[in-house]
Amino acid sequence: MPDKSPKIVIVDESPIRAAILEEGLREAGYGDVHHIREMQNLLARIYQLDPEVILIDLENPSRDVLEQMFQVSRAVRRPVAMFVDQSDAESARASVDAGVSSYIVDGLKKERIKPILDLCISRFNAFSKLQDELERTKSALEERKIIDRAKGIVMKLKGLNEEEAYVLLRSTAMREKKKIGEIAQSIITAAELLK
Repeated sequence: MPDKSPKIVIVDESPIRAAILEEGLREAGYGDVHHIREMQNLLARIYQLDPEVILIDLENPSRDVLEQMFQVSRAVRRPVAMFVDQSDAESARASVDAGVSSYIVDGLKKERIKPILDLCISRFNAFSKLQDELERTKSALEERKIIDRAKGIVMKLKGLNEEEAYVLLRSTAMREKKKIGEIAQSIITAAELLK
């Protein structure tokens, strides 16, 4: 039984299928379960409930319905498990691209819900960790480019070599109690203004 039951939202137009999911979740110890039946203003409703996990159950999804669900998946950074009765390779690929953590075809059995939910959450967490690492790496690379550009400007204006320019940037950052990237950006901005 989970320590703290996460808030789970079931998105399903069918009360019968939603009841199966809800029963499976409650039997697995998840008590904070909400059901959204209407697809209109779906994103706003999900934001209002602010769940930790989203389960989407679609019988025979049309392309439009799938696209709407994929938009939800992209917009909310939450684990999303999508249950569909029928699928094709293209829909499965699109779901992964949209950030759906688990895409289950013909798998709505209440005893399978807990393992599917656990897998969905762990996949989401692993993917989020990778995304965060990628963002940090991109940010560090961008900062590195800014610092290199600023070093080039300082080298040219002050007649310094690369190491001396970097030491000057670093000591200025320390003195100003700022990051070296901020000082570098200021130098680039000033140089652009003075062109």
